[in-house]
Parts: sequence; structure tokens; C-alpha cells
Amino acid sequence: MKPFATISARHRGFTLVELIMVIVLMGVIGGIMSVFIRGPIDAYISAGRRAALTDVADTTARRIARDIRRALPNSIRPNGANCLEFIPTKTGGRYRVQDNLAGDSLDFAISDTTFNRLGSNSALPASQQIAQNDLIVVYNLGIAGADAYDVTTALGSTNWTTVSAAPTEPAGYVPAETVIPISGFKFPLSSGSNRFHVVAANEQMVSYVCSGTTLFRAVSTVPTAAASCPTATAGSATVSAIATNVNCPGTSFTYTGPDLQRNALVTMVLSIQDSSATETVNLQHEVHVDNTP
Repeated sequence: MKPFATISARHRGFTLVELIMVIVLMGVIGGIMSVFIRGPIDAYISAGRRAALTDVADTTARRIARDIRRALPNSIRPNGANCLEFIPTKTGGRYRVQDNLAGDSLDFAISDTTFNRLGSNSALPASQQIAQNDLIVVYNLGIAGADAYDVTTALGSTNWTTVSAAPTEPAGYVPAETVIPISGFKFPLSSGSNRFHVVAANEQMVSYVCSGTTLFRAVSTVPTAAASCPTATAGSATVSAIATNVNCPGTSFTYTGPDLQRNALVTMVLSIQDSSATETVNLQHEVHVDNTP
């Protein structure tokens, strides 16, 4: 039999003091490690949050830019820093300037009721086909006598009228042409390039409005003469929210008109916050606008 002392030494464990010392040392080491690890972790979380905010701002800016590029020439107008209005177009084309066969040109000397569009209307995508009650606009300059916002005339604007019936495509035209019936109207000015624009009947004016903490897109079926952005609220059939958690005081729209050396320019500054309003991302985006009517 082995001595008792030998057996006791072999099965000896840690003392309470040793355990306490180990716990204290582990706590000190853990505290030191947390000081070095916390910074990178916080930076990673902040970077992810900013990336999400930047993605929202970038997506919103690109959506607005895509809308602005459809604007009727010389129809963009800001109303204060937090509102931008314009008349969107669905398509365009060239009108006939000389009668040919049974073709009908657009006559600027009389109150014309029909004209031929060069090309086939049915060949266009469904969303771009000219339909009854759409608006035909010719040579919009945004000035008195050629302003689509000027709705003082009996038939509507000074330079647009409505499509009175569904367009038709008579046979015998090579290439194809489309007959567009319009409400009797005398356009004040002809286009130097024989162009006309078409505005959809159900979307004749678009307003981007920043209100509260939301950026709205509002649609009107009638252009208004005065620049007066609507009071946008969610829930309306013609108003949709395109971005939330927006810092409206930091969000702005500016418009610089064209000159002899450059096109017009729309500058957007979008300020997007996180839900707790502790992080803000400001994105500036510029859109070049071709105002050739």
C-alpha cells in the first residue's frame, strides 16, 4: 500500500485563492481585449447602417432622375426648396408638314382637327401608345403664348389640345403613318424639327414634395397655372411615398435654366436618416435636362 501522503498530493485541486486570481486575470484580459475590439465592431455596424442609407438615397435619386428625363421641355419648375414640379410625357413623334395622298398635315394657320403622325402608333410599347384624351403639345417654350401651364384658353392650354378619338392607321402608307384626331385647335407656333409631345391623360403633372419626414410623389390630372405644390399626405390614390425617414430641411431641389452653352440642370440634395435619427446621409445628384421643344 502507498503512503497516504502520496495519495493526497496526487489528488490535490485548486484553492479558492487561485480560482479568484484566475477570474480577476481573465476579467482584466477581457477588458483590455474589448477596448481593441469595440472600435472595429462599431465601425462595421456604422458602415453597414450608412451603406443602407446611401442605397435608399441613391435609389430615390435615380427614380426621380428617370422621371425628370420624361419631362416636357421647359416644364420643370421648383416651388420652394422642398418641391419640384413638371409635366411628364409618355411619348412623342413628328407630324406631317405636307399633304401626301390622303395624308393630312398639321396646319398652323387654322383650327385643325386632325393630323398625321409619321410612324405606326401600334408599333410602340403599350405604355407609349397615343390614346383618346391624351394631350398633344407642340413647341412648349414655357413663355406667354407657348406655355403648357397656361390653362386660360377655352380648350385648355395655349399650346396643347386633347386627342378626341382613338388614332387610326390607314393602309397605303409606306412607311406607316397614324391619323390622330384632335379637338379643333390652332397651335400658336410650329416646331423647327416638326416634333410634338404626348402627355398621358391620367398623369398631366407630377410633383415631388418633401413633407414632415417623407418624400412624396403626387400626380395631378390637370396642370395648374401657378406653381403650388400640393399638400402631400399618404393614403391618397394620387400620392405615393417614395422615401421615409427623410430630413426635409436638408432636402432640396434647384433648377438652373439653359443658356447658349449648356442644357438645363436639376440639382437634388437628398438627406436620409436612420429610424433613430442618429445617422444622416446627404446625397447630391444632378440631372441634365434637354429642353429642345
